[in-house]
Amino acid sequence: MKVSIITVTYKSAATLSRTLRSIEQQTYPDIEHIIIDGESPDATIPIIHDYAARHNNVRFVSEKDNGIYDAINKGLKMATGDIIGILNSDDTLASADTIAHIVKTFKETGADLTYGDLVYCRYTPIDNELRVVRNWVSNDYNPASLQFGWMCPHPTLYLRKRVYEEQGLYKTNYRISADYDFILRVFSKKQYKKAYIPEVLINMEIGGVSNRDMRSMYRKTKEDIRVLKENGLFHVYTILAKNVRKVGQFFH
Repeated sequence: MKVSIITVTYKSAATLSRTLRSIEQQTYPDIEHIIIDGESPDATIPIIHDYAARHNNVRFVSEKDNGIYDAINKGLKMATGDIIGILNSDDTLASADTIAHIVKTFKETGADLTYGDLVYCRYTPIDNELRVVRNWVSNDYNPASLQFGWMCPHPTLYLRKRVYEEQGLYKTNYRISADYDFILRVFSKKQYKKAYIPEVLINMEIGGVSNRDMRSMYRKTKEDIRVLKENGLFHVYTILAKNVRKVGQFFH
């Protein structure tokens, strides 16, 4: 099974090398890496060119886009893999066997999509390591849980290509919560078999678009409410539960 991994970059020079290294270290051999850059003015593009020169499985585009989800959609249209995942330019695959474990799960379960656990990290340049700040432990999917604010960690989500072909791309009218909308659209469909992988698949660095400050968190909450209403799942307790769930991530 061929795996396509999509990475969107813009001014990503400070973190991108760690992301690329985590893909280079994968033991699974059949990986297509698609990088969509938004015309970064920093050292991002030279880093990508150096990386692509060492690997023949890299496809790279740098051009203006209309936000991160527009860029992801470009990558999805380019993807040729049987399985597709998204690795942010400040995230890393948790181990050298992460993609191998994902593919094994698809093969053994016949799943249409898989997901797992994620840790939020802070990079410490002095020690050159990622220190865990929060631990997002997911669980087996229960359809009723969507009404109680459940979602899987989006960076851990890998899907068969045909799921994207059937359900469409990310909605670019959302600036922050299109991933939540996509998760609700896909997980609410009974025809898709879901498989939970009970291990950390992704290290996510603190400081992303949705969690960098209180203003971003407020904007995300407003978009989450729109998403829930559009998908017929909105209730006050749903949005409250979605945020309360995050508290437990600090105590795992």
